[in-house]
Amino acid sequence: MEKVGQNKTLWQHAAPPEAWIDEFTASADRRFDMKLAPYDILGSLAHCRMLEKTRLLKPDESRQISAMLKETYRNVRAGNFVIEEGVEDIHSQIELLLSRKLGDAGRKIHTGRSRNDQVLLDLRLFLRDYIRMTVEETNLLFSLLMDLSGQYRDIFMPGYTHMQAAMPSSFGLWFSAYAESLVDDLVQIQGAYRLINKNPLGSAAGYGTSLPIDREMTTDLLGFDDLNYNAVYAQMGRGRTERTLAQAMCSIAETLGRLATDCVLFVSENFAFISFPEELTTGSSIMPHKRNPDVLEIIRARCNRIKSLPNEIMLIGTNLPHGYHRDFQIIKESLIPRLSDLLNCIKRMHSMLSRIRVNETLRNDPKYQILGSVEAVNELVLKDVPFRDAYMQVSEQIRDGKFRPPNRVKYTHTGSIGNPGNEHLIRIKKKVIKSFGFERIDKMLDLLK
Repeated sequence: MEKVGQNKTLWQHAAPPEAWIDEFTASADRRFDMKLAPYDILGSLAHCRMLEKTRLLKPDESRQISAMLKETYRNVRAGNFVIEEGVEDIHSQIELLLSRKLGDAGRKIHTGRSRNDQVLLDLRLFLRDYIRMTVEETNLLFSLLMDLSGQYRDIFMPGYTHMQAAMPSSFGLWFSAYAESLVDDLVQIQGAYRLINKNPLGSAAGYGTSLPIDREMTTDLLGFDDLNYNAVYAQMGRGRTERTLAQAMCSIAETLGRLATDCVLFVSENFAFISFPEELTTGSSIMPHKRNPDVLEIIRARCNRIKSLPNEIMLIGTNLPHGYHRDFQIIKESLIPRLSDLLNCIKRMHSMLSRIRVNETLRNDPKYQILGSVEAVNELVLKDVPFRDAYMQVSEQIRDGKFRPPNRVKYTHTGSIGNPGNEHLIRIKKKVIKSFGFERIDKMLDLLK
């Protein structure tokens, strides 16, 4: 009954390839395909229902296949599933299981599709899930930054330009700046999500099929916003969607990396703006006094590695003509680990910031008194002194050692000290997250499982 082949692939030839070819072309693929297993099954469930509707499967065949797929899905989620030795990929494994138990009915699951559009579909569903997890973790970090911004809204923090103490700022403004950066990062992730949340199933090997399939039906069943209409373009999108997502990942990585660098600087004795509990730091093998911010440095390094990903994906696809090419397969080897890295970095940054300690006495440090010079200039401007004249007067006072800083900073505009505009950021963030429409996907996939 097992006709998927002696070599357990979805393709058969009289002369099988030499053994090393499978090892070279597919060994890593099996490892990464385990992550695609639940998505391959969901895609097959939708495909099965569509084949029944278009009468390419009999109702009893469809029921048997669906029941077997649902059982396999539960096994995958429970960790009771493997891609067997000698089986080329997840697609071959699922079809092998179906054919063993259901015979000819099981072998009909491949009707009207190719491994090309199967892997495209699996990746789209997988990446869609990872985007959701990234959005959720980013939202948690955003909320923490908002809480910290409110807590330290008016606590003085020196602002720097050119790495020199420049103007008064606040910890509230600093935390809020990174929160707003995350909102823009989510907007960029949303752009990638819109490309990914399109259904490629039915494009087959890249040129469609003469069978009477219903692509709109599978689009709806799988919760996609729309489909990739042109079968050729659906395959051309391989690599492009991954690169677009990688570019959006770089945006979050840039925010996290810069925040990590700030924290590494600010925790040092030279700044002493912030501190962390000793249990969140590491020690030195030779210097007993040292406590090192290793977590933040590893976040920075991993985020820098993520920023190389778009270029790597782009180079893999450089100068390829249209259509499917096996080159695309190795994109998974670069992308999938970096997705996990990004999620872990967001979580660990949240862990660190949830226990951050802020130095609330910096305003008393004599070296920061000079930062009131701009405020002194502005006070003269409010007395109708031309700005350039006011600037020169304060400059002369500083040079002559006669400058006395104002007692307080009086910023009032939105986005300034004491008024970072957090309520607006929260409103915008909620709007961005809502527009992803994750709830609709849940509803549709729950009907399939």
